Amino acid sequence: MELLKLMKYRRSIRKYQDRQISREDMETIIEAGIYAPNAGGGQRSIIVGIRNAELAEKIGRLNVARFDRSRLSGSYVSIDQPSIIDDPTMKSGFYGAPAVCVVFAMKNFLYSIPDAFCCAENMVLMATELGISSCVIARGEETFSGEIGEALLKEWNIPENYIARCFVLLGYCEGEYPQPKLRKTQRSKIIE
Repeated sequence: MELLKLMKYRRSIRKYQDRQISREDMETIIEAGIYAPNAGGGQRSIIVGIRNAELAEKIGRLNVARFDRSRLSGSYVSIDQPSIIDDPTMKSGFYGAPAVCVVFAMKNFLYSIPDAFCCAENMVLMATELGISSCVIARGEETFSGEIGEALLKEWNIPENYIARCFVLLGYCEGEYPQPKLRKTQRSKIIE
């Protein structure tokens, strides 16, 4: 698919089928992430792919556990693909996605967050190209801060100076693929 058309087609999916993606597709999606732009060419981000739906659900529950609703700038995301912002009764920030990639970056590096989200953007675009639905989820920093999360980081050999910055949910859309939202006007300018 032509890149701009692919970008316009991609949606953040928060309703997933109970169907796992292939290991080969996950490897391709992770490869796209490691080829993302990164500050100074440092290649500091670490990506952990999880193709275990039960583990993904467990981490998704950790992701919501410390969710601070007081820091929201709005209270509505989507009727078709509701989020935990729309429905505070949701218990998992991963919405039943059977696979997830965790993007880690250095804790005290100035460009840690931009590097991680560049990885995530490459990954969701690659997923879309492969026919896989996706969603980028934040709140990585809080997700692993408890005893269970810290044990997972140790098991995965994540260096102590690294922190989860974001997640890329992966799976297949349950129901109709959402239509695009209208773009707000006056969001761009060209100065000559």
